[in-house]
Amino acid sequence: MSYRQFPGLLGNGPLRALARFGTPEWFNSRNNGDFPRWQAALVSLPDLTPGSIELREAVRIGSAADCSEAEQAQLRTALQGLIPWRKGPFELFGVHIDTEWRSDWKWDRLRQHIAPLQGRTILDVGCGNGYHCFRMAGEGARLAIGIDSQLAYAMQYRMVKRYVPDVPAFVLPTTFEQALEQLPEDVAAFDSVFSMGVLYHRRSPIDHLLQLRSCLRPGGELVLETLVVEGPQGHVLVPQDRYCRMPNVWFIPSCATLLLWLQRCGLRNGRVVDVSTTSLQEQRTTAWMRFQSLADSLDPRDRSITVEGLPAPRRAVLLANAP
Repeated sequence: MSYRQFPGLLGNGPLRALARFGTPEWFNSRNNGDFPRWQAALVSLPDLTPGSIELREAVRIGSAADCSEAEQAQLRTALQGLIPWRKGPFELFGVHIDTEWRSDWKWDRLRQHIAPLQGRTILDVGCGNGYHCFRMAGEGARLAIGIDSQLAYAMQYRMVKRYVPDVPAFVLPTTFEQALEQLPEDVAAFDSVFSMGVLYHRRSPIDHLLQLRSCLRPGGELVLETLVVEGPQGHVLVPQDRYCRMPNVWFIPSCATLLLWLQRCGLRNGRVVDVSTTSLQEQRTTAWMRFQSLADSLDPRDRSITVEGLPAPRRAVLLANAP
């Protein structure tokens, strides 16, 4: 199931319009000064065949026994060409990519609560390098489509996908809005829609929730993971400038407010299934992500607040269903 097979996998329904974002020509047409370097790293990957593939409990492709020491070194060098790696971890032929985020911890928190993914068609908005799309495929998804506007993440995905071409997981290098422009209004084509770590970056969170709902089939499940603050219904934190050094954080609601937003957007059965404080072990600087991370964004004298004096990151997972 390479990108060449992607249009056929989408069938003749409304999703077929997304195929334009998945072609090699689309990647090669992106106007980014780093693209030649990323492409060179991709081309330099050694030709390897994994003796085993594990996607359900981790993203582990092959082992050191499937390659020579020279090939493993070549693989490591190629993968390092796409630093920083933020979402993961991945393990390819014995090379462990220790990403900034322990995205597997987030997956473990939500997988026990969501509807079984076996046979489902899934959309993951703001998917990063597709780590969770691979995990969705490991759960038996028929098709997992990730959307992210950062070309670097899509190139990281392509490096991993090189060794598992038949896995039905795809990352499209575009924005959610551009993708929706290619689809009919109220496309309602997905059994599950994930939006994780996206809502607080939206200037209009209500519009984002309405867009997510429009992609769900009747009864389909929305999986929403986002920053939250403690407080009653109606309480929303609006940072004056930055939050945790991030300049593009607009609204951080309480869980009660989020449930009300879901209800007002016509979604049903809204429920909070997990709330957790982000730890310094879950998000941190590593050899594969060498820049500032969570530790640099918290007050060193009081880790319960950010450097801006705001509550430290708490994240919640909420589920809801389309009518």
